[in-house]
Order: sequence, then structure tokens, then C-alpha cells
Amino acid sequence: MIEVTHLNKTFRQLTPKNGPFQTVRMLFSRDYVYKQAVRDISFHIDAGEFVGYIGPNGAGKSTTIKMMCGILHPTSGTVRIAGESPHQSRRNVTRRLGVLFGQRTNLWWDLPVRDSFDIIAAMYSIDGEQQQSRLGELTELLELADFMDTPVRKLSLGQRMRADIAAALLHDPEVLFLDEPTIGLDISAKRSIRGLLARLNRELGKTILLTTHDMDDIEQLCSRVIVINHGQLGFDGTTEALRQRIGLPTVIHLTYRSPLETAELPSPLLTLVSREDNRLSVSCNREALRPMEALRLLECFGPIEDVRMEEPNFEDVIEQLY
Repeated sequence: MIEVTHLNKTFRQLTPKNGPFQTVRMLFSRDYVYKQAVRDISFHIDAGEFVGYIGPNGAGKSTTIKMMCGILHPTSGTVRIAGESPHQSRRNVTRRLGVLFGQRTNLWWDLPVRDSFDIIAAMYSIDGEQQQSRLGELTELLELADFMDTPVRKLSLGQRMRADIAAALLHDPEVLFLDEPTIGLDISAKRSIRGLLARLNRELGKTILLTTHDMDDIEQLCSRVIVINHGQLGFDGTTEALRQRIGLPTVIHLTYRSPLETAELPSPLLTLVSREDNRLSVSCNREALRPMEALRLLECFGPIEDVRMEEPNFEDVIEQLY
């Protein structure tokens, strides 16, 4: 569905001159610096995939998405959406895409939500019957009925985000590009938006590329993660493969039936985290020692009453990769 091949983007920026008459001097001579925002990125995304596209600020995420949408032209390399170039076949590709930038809205600020949908339907040449059918489905799916006639400027952030998702879906696109869709939302609103995105992918088969700094979004929604840093591809694979690549330890918390007599661990692959009375916490790398093998070794201290596994926080995993 999405194919990116050897994509590069370089921006030319004007360097200001210092000293007197700097504005006049810039009329006659100008100096430029070149910044490469995206460097030789290649990946493909199959139909129906839910992919997280993540990286630190300035890594090149939004630049890549804008090139995939046709907003920016690549310096070199190619982008294909369902086999077509968003730069050469912009009208055709635009009908296949739904785009949401969380910091910007596709709705008209002073108009009721319903009127914004009417304008978007006219832009995509959606006839009245199709519009009513799709709007009815989206109203039920996204729970829009309570604020359809409310001006956009009076909506809460969560309501506006649901309306923006509906606006991106009104022309029934096959692909969704979502840039920070949960930014600024409270916990309840984030949970609601995540549930909606999961349903769009699972029930409607939408191909979704999600860019976010909220690692909970990635861990709960995405089956695959693409990591970009300094404009270059750093990782492409499953979230579990990412954890294994970083190799952060799993912490095992154990409670024994009786107090421990010794803290000498039965294997050099285990590391002591804490020990108190009948409780013991150790860490181990799953690649070097499987949890069940670790438990068998730790039975040397006596009968185990309770076990709790603590996996590394996903944000810690991502931080190690950056």
C-alpha cells in the first residue's frame, strides 16, 4: 500500500548577515546553508497494517509524512501510495489518503461541525446520498451526535479530535496518516481515541501510519514500529523485536514462604535488585536466561509463594535507541 524508496529531502536556508546595513547587503549577495532532513529512507507498509513512525523532535518524521502526502517534493527517491506517486498523480492519491495533524485542524473554526463536513464533502465531490451514509456511520462510530451543530471553537480538545478524525475519513480513504492525534488530551480522551483508532484498523481495515511522542499509543496500537533519528532509519520491526534488540532486563519479584537465609544468587546471569525478609527481586536478560529457567534456579531458596514479572518500560526501550 505504501512504498518509500531511497527517500531524501534537503532544505536550503538563508544565512543572515551580521553588521551594519545587513538587509541591504543581503539584496546583493546571499549565503545559504543546506540541511538534510531525511537521508536515504526506504520501507514498505502492507494494506491493513498499523505502523508507528517515531523519533525525537527534528528527526524527520513530519517531513517524511508531508512527502508521502505530496505536500513536499523529495530531493531524490520515490514514494508510492497504492502504486501511484503523490506528486505526479496528486488527485488520485489524495482520494486514497486521510491526513490528521494533531496540532492543526481541518475544520472551520467558527462554523458548526456539520457545515465543515459539508465543505469537505464538496471538496471531494461526494454526492448527497454518499455523504449522509458515511456521515451516519462516522457519527455512530465516533459519537459525534451531541456536538454536530456546535461551532468548532467551542468543542473540547477530545471532541475536536474526534471531529477531525471524521473529517479525515469522510471520503473513505484507504490510508490514514496521523501526526500526534492524542496531543494535549487527558487520560480519558486518549483512551477513547485509541479505542477508535484500533476499531478503524481492525474493523474497517484502514492502513494507518501513526506519528506520536506518546509511547503508550505505540505500545497499545501498533503491530510494527519504524524508528527514525537524524533523518535516518534506525529500526523497523515489531515492538517485541525492539525490546529484544535493546536487551533491557526483566525484573522478577518473588515472595517465599519463609525468610531467605542467603542472598548468593545461583547464576551469574542473575543480578540482585533487592532482598528483604522473604522477598527477593532479581533482574535477567531474557535472551541470556529465560524466565522459567530463572525461576527453577531461584527455587533453591525454598518454596515460592508468589511471582511477578516486570518488563522494561517501553519509553526506556525507545530512549536507548535514540
